[in-house]
Amino acid sequence: MAEEPCAASTLQRASAAEEDLSIMEEFKPVKEGKVREIYDIGNALVMVATDRISAFDVILKNKVTSKGKVLTQMSRFWFDYTKDVIPNHCVSTDVEDMPEFFRTDEFRGRSMLVKKLQMIPIECIVRGYITGSGWKSYQENGTVCGIRLPEGLKECAKLPEPIYTPSTKAEIGDHDENIDFETSIGVLEKKFPGRGRELASAIRDATIALYKKCADYALTRGIIIADTKFEFGLDENGRVVLGDEMLTPDSSRFWPAEGYSAGHSQPSFDKQFVRDYLKAHPDCDYDLPQEVINKTIAKYKEAYRLLTGKELEE
Repeated sequence: MAEEPCAASTLQRASAAEEDLSIMEEFKPVKEGKVREIYDIGNALVMVATDRISAFDVILKNKVTSKGKVLTQMSRFWFDYTKDVIPNHCVSTDVEDMPEFFRTDEFRGRSMLVKKLQMIPIECIVRGYITGSGWKSYQENGTVCGIRLPEGLKECAKLPEPIYTPSTKAEIGDHDENIDFETSIGVLEKKFPGRGRELASAIRDATIALYKKCADYALTRGIIIADTKFEFGLDENGRVVLGDEMLTPDSSRFWPAEGYSAGHSQPSFDKQFVRDYLKAHPDCDYDLPQEVINKTIAKYKEAYRLLTGKELEE
């Protein structure tokens, strides 16, 4: 069923009439992730994308200016684009729809009012091309996360069909663990007794459908989405809903379609640039030079412009 666009029409404005706006209520994050802070405002949540950046499950010492705005505004674009595939948690990215506390430059452009969900503890990873850890695994034994692939694939080759490779959702500082589909059923059965197989199948099918729709669109804009990850939750009616972020440079590998050829690594619009620097400088103590920071945000903004056809709202 199609959802309303990412706008406040689906919820009353968080600053409801009963609030006394003469006394501004202050909020503190109820949860802090690697790059996000979550605020509970009662009937909904405000999800704020910071300018922190993480790589290899470590939060780097630097901040990448405007990065949080790219993540929020790109997610908003994709949520609107895919609302016919599956419902999502986005209500609004306009701070005027949020309590007065959030109506400042600190939060403007990087905050999203979202529905409360019971999150499903699986990271839903989909791979359309073979690269990164998948390429390393394929070289070793011809498989990716236990899925056997055709012989003779080259690095960064397009796969015959996208593959679903879920992982567990780790706490900050821990590493996610790749699991197979059957294992994901067991994980979800423990969390949601009687619904393990149903939910595992639902999020797998939604992941593949979302990837195919968005990857096809991105190609028309000159970008290859090599892989990405999604997260889902359940709403108050037990319905599967897309949550968290969506198809951002933090959660995806974006390659330029122009000049693409398999057999070698690809130039990238995402934080692969940061990963490559860290690999080449293992003694940098997760501290990036300003040049790397500048190039990273330039890549993020270029990806946003190409995919959405608009400049970032600063």
